[in-house]
Amino acid sequence: MIGIAAFWIVVLLAGGGFAMDRVLTRSITANFDSQLDYILTAMIVQADVGSDSEVRFTRPLADQRFLEPYSGLYWQVSGKGHEPFPSRSLWDQTLSVDLGRPAPRVRAYDSHQFRDEPLRVVEQDVRLPGSPVRWRFQVAASRDVLNAQVAVLRRTLIRSFAMLGLGLMVLSALQTIYGLWPLRRVRLAIAAVRSGHDTRVDVAVPLEIRPMVEELNDLLSFNEKQAEEARTHAGNLAHALKTPLTVIMNEVNAHSATLPETVMREARTMRRQVDHHLARARALGRRGSAQSRAEMWPSLEAVAKAVEVLYSDAVIDLDGDRRAIARVERQDLDEMIGNLIENAAKYGGGRVFATLTRVADAVELLVEDDGHGIPEAERVAIFGRGARLDTGKPGTGLGLAIVRDVAELYGGAVTLDESEDLGGLLVRLTLPAAA
Repeated sequence: MIGIAAFWIVVLLAGGGFAMDRVLTRSITANFDSQLDYILTAMIVQADVGSDSEVRFTRPLADQRFLEPYSGLYWQVSGKGHEPFPSRSLWDQTLSVDLGRPAPRVRAYDSHQFRDEPLRVVEQDVRLPGSPVRWRFQVAASRDVLNAQVAVLRRTLIRSFAMLGLGLMVLSALQTIYGLWPLRRVRLAIAAVRSGHDTRVDVAVPLEIRPMVEELNDLLSFNEKQAEEARTHAGNLAHALKTPLTVIMNEVNAHSATLPETVMREARTMRRQVDHHLARARALGRRGSAQSRAEMWPSLEAVAKAVEVLYSDAVIDLDGDRRAIARVERQDLDEMIGNLIENAAKYGGGRVFATLTRVADAVELLVEDDGHGIPEAERVAIFGRGARLDTGKPGTGLGLAIVRDVAELYGGAVTLDESEDLGGLLVRLTLPAAA
């Protein structure tokens, strides 16, 4: 940042200095030319043609330098067919003149006709009264004075702009270091978190950086929560598998005659536990907070078609908001809807009605069936892992438990009620809506 700022400071100051040098140099040169033009006008006003048809001045020009040889200030009058009429300061030299190139107006230009003395020349053609000749009046001055003024100007500009540029670079460096200094403190705080000395980035930072620190602390909290949930899942799974394994080991040690039946029963129990915890682990790993988005209607249609293939006697009707978008991963959404629709088709009387609605900042999916429903006293227990009211049909009893756990991971909920239209069970799945 300091390097880029220094580069642009140099470029802009160099460009601005060059432009200012051009403007001021032209201004000094124009002022120099105006002084020569004033002398030229005085020459023309005082000029007259004598009886010998030569130009004479009614009175001598006031500047003493015109009388000093090689003084640096000269004048000359030239006419076609006449000898040049020079000032005494020219001594044995004359000014170059191109009479073939008319100068009806005042013209200024640089001349190098004298060795080691560059000149600034101002000239104009004039016809004097009583003379048919077009006379060329010229005033020339050494550029040494003009060049000295321009040199002083440029030295002043270079020094001023160099000091200005240096000051701007120093200020830019101080501003950058001061502005980024809070990030150094944040870096040290992150290092302290990584080393285990702190659990949060707790440093005083400016208002502009505070949102970043807050997001960083939220990320640390999120990671801690995920790690804690992972440890909890691992502990729960270990505890859930410990009892079936103990039962199997006791049966083996006792050489029980019912060992095969015991192994099968406990294996089914362990399978239910493993399936449940794997489903939670997958949902937890895919949880993407605000980045998760899934359109609910396509998922609902796909699940309904799949369930109708499995249960050909079931009739599934869909209705509601087709543009509803939930803040969940599509795979988890398919799993939740699949469990709800399949349970309704499996345990109901054949009619399933699913409705999508948007409520405030949430999306609700209502799944109703025409079965026997679930008594209110058993609606809490049915969410337990392996809980089944109808043991005559195949299943693991994990459907509603998985739906509840996955929904809660995304900030949603699952509630049970009685369907007013079909008379069976009504399951209300609430998920946060995506913008």
